[in-house]
Amino acid sequence: MSYTVEVDIGGTFTDFFAEQDGGRFAITKSPTTHYDLSVGFMRGLRELAKDFNLPLKKFMNGCESIRYCTTLGTNALIERTGPKLGLITTAGFEDTIAIGRGRSWADGLFGHETKNLARIQKPEPLISRDMIVGLRERIDSFGNVIMPLKRDDVLENLQRLMENGAMGYVVSLMWSCYNPIHETMVKQIIEEEYPEDYLGSMPVFLSHTISPKMGEYTRFTTTIVNAYIHSVMGEELTRLIWELKDNGYSQPLALVQNVGGMKKVTRTRAILTYNAGPVAGLHGSRYIGGMYGMDNLIFTDMGGTSYDIGVVSDGQIKTYDFIPVIDRWRTNIPAIEVKSIGAGGGSIAWINTLFGDRLEVGPQSAGSMPGPACYDQGGSEPTVTDADLVLGYLNPDNYLGGKMQLKKELAEKAIGEKIADPLGIDVVEAAARIRRIIDAKMGQEVFNEVVLKGYDPREFVLLACGGAGPCHALDIAPYLEIKKVIMSPFSPVFGAFGASTVDVMQVFDRTRTIKLFQYATQSYTEDYEAFNGVVRELKDLALRDLKMEGSSEAEIQFVLELEMRYGMQYNYTKLESPHLEIGSLQDVKDICDAFGETYARTYSPEAAFPQGGIQVENFFLKASVSTRHLELSPAEGAGRKTPGAARKETRPVYFVDLGRFVETGIYVFEELMPGDVIPGPAVIEARETTGVINPGWRFTLDPYGQGLLEPAGDRPGEVVAEDPARKLS
Repeated sequence: MSYTVEVDIGGTFTDFFAEQDGGRFAITKSPTTHYDLSVGFMRGLRELAKDFNLPLKKFMNGCESIRYCTTLGTNALIERTGPKLGLITTAGFEDTIAIGRGRSWADGLFGHETKNLARIQKPEPLISRDMIVGLRERIDSFGNVIMPLKRDDVLENLQRLMENGAMGYVVSLMWSCYNPIHETMVKQIIEEEYPEDYLGSMPVFLSHTISPKMGEYTRFTTTIVNAYIHSVMGEELTRLIWELKDNGYSQPLALVQNVGGMKKVTRTRAILTYNAGPVAGLHGSRYIGGMYGMDNLIFTDMGGTSYDIGVVSDGQIKTYDFIPVIDRWRTNIPAIEVKSIGAGGGSIAWINTLFGDRLEVGPQSAGSMPGPACYDQGGSEPTVTDADLVLGYLNPDNYLGGKMQLKKELAEKAIGEKIADPLGIDVVEAAARIRRIIDAKMGQEVFNEVVLKGYDPREFVLLACGGAGPCHALDIAPYLEIKKVIMSPFSPVFGAFGASTVDVMQVFDRTRTIKLFQYATQSYTEDYEAFNGVVRELKDLALRDLKMEGSSEAEIQFVLELEMRYGMQYNYTKLESPHLEIGSLQDVKDICDAFGETYARTYSPEAAFPQGGIQVENFFLKASVSTRHLELSPAEGAGRKTPGAARKETRPVYFVDLGRFVETGIYVFEELMPGDVIPGPAVIEARETTGVINPGWRFTLDPYGQGLLEPAGDRPGEVVAEDPARKLS
């Protein structure tokens, strides 16, 4: 038998999804070991092997692939453990990263942090001023060489950086995105002076290869962030790869990227691994939606540290970050947009004394160490998980399938001392307020995310993912007026599951301004070669890259995306081009019409202004190769309506909308059969998560093993039986 394994590292838990050839799958979670991520990684692999009744080495021998959503780069930025770098730029622009942008002080901060103007500061540059040098050279905005680069100038500044202890070089010269000749010359000089067999040999990162797009500040920061995390990731991943090989794994390790694909470690840029887990989860949502023919889905993932939100519309993932922020740095990578806020099971509840003893929840998180107070690992701060335990949603003896025992008395103590006593309320009321606040915060963020993209949330289906997602989903749904929620068996490890649905893919981008519709003459362009030349250049790069991955040209599929705008607007609108190349006036009109439709859907038709001209600013060529994915088949013989065999007990559960405890039936997810219908109120305990069915809702396990949650009585003539064990306290 052969296996595939997907791994997603989160702030609190590391998630694992494994599929056996033939359709059987296994999931598990392991606490994230921040001191050494490989420890939790290997621990999870051992648990997967145990699920398949195999020793680790035999399991690894049978692994066809391991796909990894890593946070190594994120941790290096947070902890500032990257190498000492030297920045080589154009003379006169040495202070670009220190000056930043007008609002760079707010980049990467939560909303409540940006309000504290007295203490807020711009981020400290990753490269100090003494490690930045300027070269006397200049290329203009059309790519013309105005001042040639001199070798002696490069050597003099290079020697200065070497003496200051540079362990790598970032080369970012003005307008290199249009003409990279000077950046290429700098790299050649460095390699000639310090060849690979010299100890002085250091890695060199050129901005036109990392970020070939206009905008010097974001091009600087993108290249610097990539260089900063590159060596840290390289060292850690090399150790992990050797450990995997020592345990029998013989295939290349693949990294999931935030552009929506995966590549071998050796063919991946470090910066593209940032936020890969949520992006993988968004792809998993599209896969689940495709099973049912659902085109509009809202992906939500509530883990221990964060709450991730993404949108699938018309069956496609269309939204990209306009300016992705990594830690505190604006970048211009073509990353898929997934909004993250500080809301999760580990979010800490606290009293904000600046605003009249107001109860706040998050964004601070207790993480995995020490974790919530109920973990009994030294944590003393009350969290959302503590509140859920006090309210009866969680089973203290069956948390994570019984792998972790929770201490309810510690949760009550933390909430009592830190929240209930200062507010003069009892512990249950304090826990209910914590839950109400976190659910309102998440519901509002989801609403904003969907509406601001031009959609009506009532037309969408909500996917409740993450370890804490199914526990809170039905308290979030009313904020969106959503009538259908999906609780997947993959929910607790949905990022890892989503990684199994991505293909080998890379995005090649380039800044080039092409005016498709001229405002001066009110006519469409006839210069097709300007457009096609850029596409062919990107296509050549893609073919070379993916052929080195082992793919043939016939396997590679291309999709062209464009960032366009009217006239001199600041914001770009991204869309999928209906044509890879243009060869006629109708092709040009098709692209302009597609832009107009996309723009109108986002900003309304009244905002369109084609008379001001229509121009392309950035090209993105997506090159992908399809891989084998999990195939879910519907179970035969579905249709049972009485889930009594799966019901194990009852316990009092507090429902916030009712304001009281209700004696509630507790069901085991793994013992349910397709066709089972459970009316709320009920609690469904799965191995790695807990689903809560509110009063007035109904849970149905469908033939694919997915839990569908809908308002009870929505079907005409339907009568929903009440749980006989339900009693009001």
